[in-house]
Amino acid sequence: MNTIAPNTRTPAAENSYIAQRLANVHPADWVNPQPAGVYNLVVIGGGSAGLVTAIVTAGLGGKVALIEKHLMGGDCLNVGCVPSKAILRSAKAVSEIRAAAAYGVETTEPQVHFDQVMERIRRIQADISPVDSVWRYRKEGVDVFLGEGQFTGTETIEVAGQILKFKKAVIATGSRPAHPAIPGLAEAGFLTNETVWNLTEQPKRLAIIGGGPIGCELAQAFQRLGTKVVLFHNADHLLNREDTDAAAIVQETFLREGIQIILSSNVTQVNMIDGEKRLRYESDQESTQESTRKQDTVVVDEILVATGRRPNIEGMGLATAGVETDARRGILVNEYMQSTNPRIYAAGDVAMDYKFTHAAAAAAKIVVQNALFYGRKKITDLTMPWCTYTDPEIAHVGLYAHEAAQKGMAIDTYTVHFAENDRAVADGETEGFVKVHTKKNRDEILGATIVARHAGDMINEITLAMVAGIGLKTIGDVIHPYPTKAEAIARVAGLYTRTRLTPTAQALAKGWMRWQRR
Repeated sequence: MNTIAPNTRTPAAENSYIAQRLANVHPADWVNPQPAGVYNLVVIGGGSAGLVTAIVTAGLGGKVALIEKHLMGGDCLNVGCVPSKAILRSAKAVSEIRAAAAYGVETTEPQVHFDQVMERIRRIQADISPVDSVWRYRKEGVDVFLGEGQFTGTETIEVAGQILKFKKAVIATGSRPAHPAIPGLAEAGFLTNETVWNLTEQPKRLAIIGGGPIGCELAQAFQRLGTKVVLFHNADHLLNREDTDAAAIVQETFLREGIQIILSSNVTQVNMIDGEKRLRYESDQESTQESTRKQDTVVVDEILVATGRRPNIEGMGLATAGVETDARRGILVNEYMQSTNPRIYAAGDVAMDYKFTHAAAAAAKIVVQNALFYGRKKITDLTMPWCTYTDPEIAHVGLYAHEAAQKGMAIDTYTVHFAENDRAVADGETEGFVKVHTKKNRDEILGATIVARHAGDMINEITLAMVAGIGLKTIGDVIHPYPTKAEAIARVAGLYTRTRLTPTAQALAKGWMRWQRR
């Protein structure tokens, strides 16, 4: 295993990057503008949904105010997509070095400088932060108010002592990590996807509670960087919401890389003893007689909790505004993203099952059309792809096979494994597949799953086909460069095409070929 090197950098550079980001996303000297008489739209929350809503509205000539109580850019820039993908890239570099011998390249064991990994994350955040900055949005015509917004009526909201009157409003306050009620966990202390980036020293041992996308991505990253990771999950396999064949490939990869996985488990107690965190847990144990629950203990230096998200709906005076909520679902909206107050809409994590940055941005565009232009765009009409950024990645769009069965839809499934793809063989990346579901005896695509190192990029071809109403037959007519992994998509289309040949047609074709050889 690669070694964990001691910190070699002073925090000065890292702190300067943090200061640079904060100067963009929440400058200490910011002065809120004087409110306009009335706004076409007031947006609460400066994450993906809020930013897109605000800038699109301003671009269309609307008078718009954006309220953010914490950091512009929301989770994605500050604690989510950007830092997580940056650490994944460092971890991937370690993995590539360790695998170099398989490609005829001799290397030494990599030495990870965790402080430099974290410094790189801060630098990337700082470099990206101008895109989400208060300065950019002010330049684009958005009135940015830093402070906590609270509705004072059905068409007014207060922020930092000022009252904003609106024709329409959008709540885009996002979500936060859920905290499980495990005895002793709070007292021992734990990390979430928000606070893990505050680490200054790399933990030698890390327990992660939760085997969903966030837990799996960070488990693989820390394991590759040299931390010994134990991953607890309450289901019988990781990523249990994904295609089971896809999840199995990632799980086998984790085991091969040395991650300890404890499935069907429940952490029952956490204790801090002599500076170490001891997790008591129960898990399934198969015996010759019956399945029983065994109890055991794991000792680690840090605990990361990744057990889901909770909508941010508190402290905004939503009842005063006539907006109904649910503790788990968030803002209750109809398919047009409209709340129980017809003036107020919601978008993003605070109101949607799809808790992705790109989903929030897509919903924001729907909200602008519906709120300001009397549109009737439905969130249910979106074709939503997503990706779990493990290595290999799992990308999906549309229906899973079990969802089609639940809807009573008969399907055909076509699968091509990358072991049959020349580029994957040349790259030494043969694990994974392209799996496409179509309507029975039709080429209409209902859903697809791709498992590959760049599955998130590859899924776009299928998503575009679904949105445009293009079936597998047409994809089969598209020339794909050789050799590429995307050829696997064309081969899936070829599988469909071959099913169109009836036994009679196949017999006639074979007869014709025999005749030509005479």
